[in-house]
Amino acid sequence: MRMLFIAALRDTLGRTWTIGLGLAPLLVSGVLPAAAEAEPLHVVASFSIIGDLAREVGGEHVALTTLVGPDADAHVYEPRPVDAKALARADVILANGLSFEGFLPRLVAASGASAPLVELSEGADILTDPNGGHYHFNGGKAVFHATPNDPHAWQSIANAKVYVRNIAKAFCDADRPHCPVFEANAKAYGEELSGLDAEIKAALAAVPTDRRTGVVGHNAFRYFERDYGVTFLSPQGVSTGSEASAANVAGLIREIREKRAVAVFAENISNTRLIERIASDAGLELGGTLYSDALSAAGGPAPTYAEMMRANARTIATALASD
Repeated sequence: MRMLFIAALRDTLGRTWTIGLGLAPLLVSGVLPAAAEAEPLHVVASFSIIGDLAREVGGEHVALTTLVGPDADAHVYEPRPVDAKALARADVILANGLSFEGFLPRLVAASGASAPLVELSEGADILTDPNGGHYHFNGGKAVFHATPNDPHAWQSIANAKVYVRNIAKAFCDADRPHCPVFEANAKAYGEELSGLDAEIKAALAAVPTDRRTGVVGHNAFRYFERDYGVTFLSPQGVSTGSEASAANVAGLIREIREKRAVAVFAENISNTRLIERIASDAGLELGGTLYSDALSAAGGPAPTYAEMMRANARTIATALASD
């Protein structure tokens, strides 16, 4: 009987693999069996949109944890103990930056995480926020989120492509052997996004120029406005501690009429009560639901970033063009 010799192999991550003599030809060729392959990168994404972009770049070579899931508002997210555990074992932490994830710096510090925190908006074409912040709505109440810049940069596909490149670099820095895969995935996905960008521009260009104003509750679409030639009004300036007053809503209604807005949109992350009130007072119908700061669940219309942008463009174009 042929004896089976056992040898030890140390990989680039410092782990030791025990192998039999029968694996020698595979070692010579540089191929290890599946059981001996390196573990995937442990990646934590701050919220669902970032998580989807990470999945597109990393594929099977990342084990992904997303902190703020579908249809959830990262502005008001309350971290859980399981989140700290995920961060503690992460190899890479991905965030939007621009003070969007207010909970994250404290959570990272509390978790003792040693992984790099990568802000994906770095290098993107960022809009300043002339009001020093923006409002979003939680349970029908307006909450002010202070920041000198508008953090919703992913609503521009051109910016999303910057995010994708930043993700690929972060993954390459953490896992050099799979860098060619990450770069190839990022390139292919970037090309897909370029095609989607052209598709959305064509859809919005078909809307008559005098019908390109709508209303949203949360001022999260300024990048979409800049890139695609539409305008959104939102009830900024309302109280941060209570529901919008009658005077606040009346001021917005006057603006809606002056600027001839033609549709009002709900958001997936917000209670619809306030926006329904605005629509009723303005004599407008709800034009559908937009996905601003989160994807939909898997069975919904916006389970990926690409489908989110496509669904938003379709909803906006349909509602604005309808007479």
